[in-house]
Amino acid sequence: QVQLVESGGGLVQPGGSLRLSCAASRRISNILSMGWYRQAPGKQRELVATVASGGATNYVEFVRGRFTISRDASNDTVYLQMNSLKPEDTAVYYCNAVASPPWGSSRRYDYWGQGTQVTVSS
Repeated sequence: QVQLVESGGGLVQPGGSLRLSCAASRRISNILSMGWYRQAPGKQRELVATVASGGATNYVEFVRGRFTISRDASNDTVYLQMNSLKPEDTAVYYCNAVASPPWGSSRRYDYWGQGTQVTVSS
């Protein structure tokens, strides 16, 4: 079964930077978009950023200007460059991929990673 695997989390001081990476355990066909979500303790999972296969990006307002999402040339690996980190950015960050069937169905498939912990603390 396809799984997404995140890496790059850790402990960083406020104002510091981290770069998260996410790749599928095996190839996923027809990826439409990939993105990052996060879930802080006691809070619901929330969208952070997405990037479509064509390169268009979207960011939640709270991270715009600080975080940058990108994909490699194969479009099956996604990164999240996080700068100017704040304590409120502390959360488990989850990678997401949305894919369509190769036969052109309107059905969509969501894939999720297990998450990587990001802790911003002095």
